[in-house]
Amino acid sequence: MNERPGPILVVDDEDDIRNVLILHLQREGYSAVGAANGLEALELAARLTPSLVVLDLMLPGLPGTEVCRRLRAEAATRDVPVIMLSARGEEIDRVVGFEVGADDYVTKPFSARELLLRVRAILRRGPAGDEPTDGVRVYTAPGSVLRIDEPGHHVYVHGEEIPLTATEFKLILTLARRADRVQTRGQLLQEVWDMPPDLNTRTVDTHMKRLREKLLDAAVHIETVRGVGYRFRREPE
Repeated sequence: MNERPGPILVVDDEDDIRNVLILHLQREGYSAVGAANGLEALELAARLTPSLVVLDLMLPGLPGTEVCRRLRAEAATRDVPVIMLSARGEEIDRVVGFEVGADDYVTKPFSARELLLRVRAILRRGPAGDEPTDGVRVYTAPGSVLRIDEPGHHVYVHGEEIPLTATEFKLILTLARRADRVQTRGQLLQEVWDMPPDLNTRTVDTHMKRLREKLLDAAVHIETVRGVGYRFRREPE
């Protein structure tokens, strides 16, 4: 997965927060633009195809969760990483954020340095178009149509790179590292989302469905173990 060329889109109705974040991002060398509401954010996203969206949950008119849903529904923005911001730190708010497709969740108040670290981590990718070379770790059987390059954060199907969000890549990598062993939904919640394993949520299933759709015929490597969780098969049956 490669870093996209578009600007970082900061969506927050509080002018001070939005402008400070844009300033810090620009000081770090990123191109950044702002939107004060959800409709403006969707318009800018459709026009600019941002590299990442920093999205406030509590927006006037159109809430951040709906903005995230619409971004995920459009082909041009479905793979754009989203960091959700919220003054509400309750677990249910984080769950809702992840279920609509957010890649990360930051609770207000936060430091600009913390957010920049999260932005940098999500955007840290290998050079665009590069095929994996030295240091590649492939977690599939020889001759498989699916290849996973862990150091470069790339996934290939039939030699073509598949654009995944940071969360989707972490999900398939977690499964592949434990190939042929069943991973419960609770284990995946804890490992991928840093959420309590006993949480009653469809976060894992929602992201797994989206991941399988992107993997096309290589999705046969991911097996559903009914009532338990998922397993990555090196050699699918």
